[in-house]
Amino acid sequence: MPPRSGLGKGLDALIPTNEDHARHGGPTDLLVSQIVRNPRQPRTRMDPQELSDLAASIREHGIIQPVVVAGTDDPNRYILIAGERRLEATKLAGLATVPAIVRGPTSDQHLLELALIENIQRSDLSPLEAAQAYKHLADDFGLSHEEVAKRVGKQRTTVTNTIRLLKLPPKAQEALAAGMIVEGHAKALLSLPNAEAILTALTTLIAKSLNVRQAEELARKMMGQRSAKVKKTKGRKSAEVVALENNLRESLGTQVMINRGRKGGTLVIHFYSDEDLNTISDRLLDEG
Repeated sequence: MPPRSGLGKGLDALIPTNEDHARHGGPTDLLVSQIVRNPRQPRTRMDPQELSDLAASIREHGIIQPVVVAGTDDPNRYILIAGERRLEATKLAGLATVPAIVRGPTSDQHLLELALIENIQRSDLSPLEAAQAYKHLADDFGLSHEEVAKRVGKQRTTVTNTIRLLKLPPKAQEALAAGMIVEGHAKALLSLPNAEAILTALTTLIAKSLNVRQAEELARKMMGQRSAKVKKTKGRKSAEVVALENNLRESLGTQVMINRGRKGGTLVIHFYSDEDLNTISDRLLDEG
């Protein structure tokens, strides 16, 4: 198996290998009633059909990979670190025990980091679940966005922009959680100045089934900025310019526009908070 990149030693140190089984004598069968959910688990939803399918597989073939738990001061109580879906499917299958690798007690911060990393590696969290988890790491444990990014193997701009999703009004967050809009839509909405404008745009983009680029265009119009369509008098952007805009947008984690003139032109980089400005500035000024 190729090495996991960018995620440090956290989960690798906990996921059992053949060497671990030999050293620790293999997994231990624990009562499912002894294992409690990780209080720092960021995932809040599991697909019922996926759980049902996994439960059916477990009934027929058993549990192939053990869950990973951390011990506590109570010898009959364990905190789940990795394998939440396997544990829930085991309960659904009606089994009383589950094979588990038992690790030593760990801190709340480590529990959150490991649960977050496990979900990123094995089944991506929803954008809002990831945002809540990143925010917990930053707020509860005093970590900077850069430190959070290093722990979870993401770019700092990704962490910052994901946390910004929590600034959406509740109705917009509900639309994102329900899959009515995607993260790109949400970022376009966040460029608007207040909740009223965001909800107005949200209603429009859902009603008209706008894609992300159309949502960005709607936001620009609502902000009184010139529509990209007005620039047709200057000619359509070349494929090279569009590709460069996309590369810069990906690198900086924000909206970027290049406007070419006869000689030279303008490069417009959008930011939506002081944190965004600091992140973009660091990236532009980084000589490393």
